[in-house]
Amino acid sequence: MSTTRSAGCRWVSGLVALALCVVPARVLAGQAAAPSKERADDAAAFREFSARMQEYVTLQKTVKSSLPALKSTDAPEMITAHQQLLARKIREARPNAKAGDIFTPAACEAFRHASRSALQGPRSAGSRAYMQRDEADPAMRVAVNGVYPDTQPITTVSPALLASFPPLPVEVAYRIVGRTLIVIDVESRLIVDVARHILLPA
Repeated sequence: MSTTRSAGCRWVSGLVALALCVVPARVLAGQAAAPSKERADDAAAFREFSARMQEYVTLQKTVKSSLPALKSTDAPEMITAHQQLLARKIREARPNAKAGDIFTPAACEAFRHASRSALQGPRSAGSRAYMQRDEADPAMRVAVNGVYPDTQPITTVSPALLASFPPLPVEVAYRIVGRTLIVIDVESRLIVDVARHILLPA
C-alpha cells in the first residue's frame, strides 16, 4: 500500500514539475512573439508609408511639369517665385490634405519604435548632439500644406536615426522640429505631413 502511495506521489510530483516547466516556456514564447509581431507590424506600416509617400511625389512631379521650367541662369528672385508658385499649385492639388494622410497612426507607432531604438544606448548622445547643431525652434508651428520658414534652421536627422527610417525619394526629406517629425518637399519647402511626439524627450 505504501509502495503504491509513494509511486502515486512521484507521479503527481512529476506532473507538477512538468507543468511548472511548461508554463514558463509558454510565457517566454509569448514574450518572444511580441517583439516579432511588433517588428512585422512596423515593417507593414513603413511599406504603407512609403507607398503613400510615392503617391505624393507622383503628384508633385505632375504639378511641377505643368509649370515653366527654371533655367540655371535664372535670377534668385525668379527661383523664389517659382518655389512659391510650386508650393501654391501643390496646395491646390491637395486642398484637403491633413496630418496622418501619410504618417498613418500605424506609421507613427513604427517611427516611435525606430526613434526609441536609435536614441537609446551608447549612440543616443551623439545623435542628439548632431541634431542640436542647427536646431529649429521647438515651438515653431508646423502644419500640413504650410511652408517651412526660410528664417528657421533646418534640423537634419542624425545618421543613426535616418538609418532606422524608411528611405525617401529625393524630392522630399525628413526634418525635426522639437519632438515632431515632418516631411518637407525639398524644392517648394511645403510641409507634406506631420507626425507629433515621435522623438523621445531629451
